[in-house]
Amino acid sequence: MNYIHWFQENFIHLDKSLEHIVSVYGVWVYAILFAIVFCETGLVVTPFLPGDALLFAIGAYAASHSGSGLQWPVAMGLLMIAAILGNLVNFSIGRALGGAIFKENALILKKDYLDRAHVFFEKHGPKAVILARFLPIFRTLIPFVAGMASMERSRFVLHTVIGSVLWVFLMMIAGVFFGRIPWVQSHFEAVVLGIIVISMIPVAYEAVSQFLESRRSRR
Repeated sequence: MNYIHWFQENFIHLDKSLEHIVSVYGVWVYAILFAIVFCETGLVVTPFLPGDALLFAIGAYAASHSGSGLQWPVAMGLLMIAAILGNLVNFSIGRALGGAIFKENALILKKDYLDRAHVFFEKHGPKAVILARFLPIFRTLIPFVAGMASMERSRFVLHTVIGSVLWVFLMMIAGVFFGRIPWVQSHFEAVVLGIIVISMIPVAYEAVSQFLESRRSRR
């Protein structure tokens, strides 16, 4: 039950969480939000941190609480930087580990798998890096795998910047505009939950597709 309460307080009631953080930490709220967005994609072990819903909530809260000290244009610029840096750190970690853990004659982590991943990212990497930014879990894993697969760094950086800027801008602007609507303000928990569910649909679809394809290939 404690886990359910924690989830509700930190993921569903994001407007209340933001209000509390702003009132307690003041201008340091920018550093806290920067750290959350950075860690969500910068550390492969923290894909559970809020992403889309958090950005929407920041835009909505800042637009409806203009005197709170949280200015959405400032937050938007900082969080774009956080998203970009997170991807770059995750990519660098993956790049450092790739050659170390994938061996030619290994039973599981075979170098051949890494070579195949390299071919994939050379061909589809730019699209994957941009689209993954809008998919929970994938936006944490793709930079890491791209680094392990030795995707060309300049291409990764370019498309990381494009994807990160688009992601932060679109999610926060949606919050700024829709957050002013009275219905959204009075049903904020339902809206946040809807964003979480909608953002997970592509992930669920891909998982089901892969499962069905693997079953067909076994027949």
